[in-house]
Amino acid sequence: MAKNLAIPVLILVTLSIISGCSPSLRYIEDNSPNTSPNYDTVLFNHLKFSKSLKSEIGIASYYDKKFNGRKTSNGEIFSNNDLTAAHKEFPFNTIVRITNTSNNKFVIVRINDRPHKNNKRIIDITERAAKTIDIIKDGIAEVLIDVLQWGS
Repeated sequence: MAKNLAIPVLILVTLSIISGCSPSLRYIEDNSPNTSPNYDTVLFNHLKFSKSLKSEIGIASYYDKKFNGRKTSNGEIFSNNDLTAAHKEFPFNTIVRITNTSNNKFVIVRINDRPHKNNKRIIDITERAAKTIDIIKDGIAEVLIDVLQWGS
């Protein structure tokens, strides 16, 4: 009787070892300098190709380095290494895809700030986001903004 069980047990043990060595699904890690994997990176990768809930076209600019360490309108500490933005109307924590209309490069950011009241631009983004869509050289660009998820 023990001989009859030996082969099925050996097969089960072998399959268990093999399946333990297979790659597992992990979240996508952003290996850009000065970043670490976080909730935003996982969420943004999940929403990357979501359908737009609302769209706008306008001019985007990016924050000056002098704002690093200051509080944003929602109370967070600002960092040019984050993927965040300032928008006049969208609720805080709204997730938007910003596409540079001249090169079709896009980035996904979270709204956590309000622009200065005299600002004529549609959105201000962090330096990291500006590098992603290639607007560092000119400082501004026409962009398409797609709301992917409304904040609260």
